[in-house]
Amino acid sequence: MKLSKEMKNNIKERLGYSDEELKIFLDNPKNIEILTKSMPLMNKTIVIEVIESHGCNSQHKVGDKLYFDGAGNLLTKLCPKKVCIYALSVLDKLIHSTLELIYAGTDPNEMRFKRASCFDIGLKCGGWGNVIMELKVVDRNKLKTY
Repeated sequence: MKLSKEMKNNIKERLGYSDEELKIFLDNPKNIEILTKSMPLMNKTIVIEVIESHGCNSQHKVGDKLYFDGAGNLLTKLCPKKVCIYALSVLDKLIHSTLELIYAGTDPNEMRFKRASCFDIGLKCGGWGNVIMELKVVDRNKLKTY
């Protein structure tokens, strides 16, 4: 894919790169490949839904959802007012795997292991509670946030 001058300028501005840094970025074939494959991600939303919850001090309940854009950024306006750092911290690998599958041309909703558990091990194991979450990727225009 040949990047337009406008796209190069957008990258430079967004990432705060100098001309030299932009050249380094553009000389890496992996970056160009990711840019060409990332366009469909702009129309996707990663949804992490709580499917089990017991003893959660942050009060996450079954049905609560965390929303991330196609680049993996938390969409705070769509999320609960409070999001537990211990639940959030385990999602990085799951979201990273999702993006890698999309770059590889595979539907991330077909991922075999798409669940994660918060850091707390639960009352029976000496913790307080536990939350289990499941990932799915949806088209942004089909997203229902009510």
